[in-house]
Amino acid sequence: MVRLSVRGRYVVVAFLFLLFTLVHTLPLKAEEQMAGPSGETSATTAVDEGGKEGIASYYAKSYNGKRTTSGKRYHPEKLTAAHPDLPLGTKVRVVNLSNGKDVVVTINDRCRKRKAPFIDLSRAAAQQLGFFGKGIARVRIIPLEGDSPA
Repeated sequence: MVRLSVRGRYVVVAFLFLLFTLVHTLPLKAEEQMAGPSGETSATTAVDEGGKEGIASYYAKSYNGKRTTSGKRYHPEKLTAAHPDLPLGTKVRVVNLSNGKDVVVTINDRCRKRKAPFIDLSRAAAQQLGFFGKGIARVRIIPLEGDSPA
């Protein structure tokens, strides 16, 4: 086996650091590509029709069976979602802007805050909206009146 000199070790460590940084920032670069030329995201906040336009994604398989913020376990076949601000238990209509399909989900978890409105859906909700397997979709998020918790 070849032993590396001190300089060689530094080169290997620097290479691994750069590789890790590149892989770790890929999701951030995807968000940047969605941004317009002025740096604003293309998913602008629109309050017409009683909702906000934003981005939707869906839970990864690794979350199956894990507890959500509400204390209930995540089940991919249920129509649930994570949102950074809406109260837990709120029912929300999510409309896919590319195909017009919609689904009503219950907020039972939290996701991190982002610049643009964002919602993280269960796999069943993503399938009903027609973007399962595509990763993300532009959606309208409409909280339903009278269905929020007391």
